[in-house]
Amino acid sequence: MAKSRTEQLVARLRDLQASSGDVEAAAIVSVDGLSIASSLPGGYEEDRVSAMSAAMLSLGERISTELGRGSLQQVYVKGENGYVILTSVGEEAVLTVLARKEARLGLILLDVGRAVRDLEQLI
Repeated sequence: MAKSRTEQLVARLRDLQASSGDVEAAAIVSVDGLSIASSLPGGYEEDRVSAMSAAMLSLGERISTELGRGSLQQVYVKGENGYVILTSVGEEAVLTVLARKEARLGLILLDVGRAVRDLEQLI
């Protein structure tokens, strides 16, 4: 039996998490702030993650454009407990990835890039 689009998206998010033990959570959010698919552990409110991700990407796009940096590709936030990486998935979605503070960022970004290419085909 064929998987639904949402099931395929969630499966790809889980693959991203499985590819690196440093990825704690992942979600795909519409640019309007609505959850499309997620693989978030307990303790994360899907609606809040979605709204904050869309707002951050929107602000990043505005900054990138206003300061002449071209179209936005990625936003990342480093906190004392780890990273939040936001990446555009086409024109209408955002991939949000939460990574541990010990994460090897280069490998995570490589995996995120691969995931985005796959997700663009599914969205």
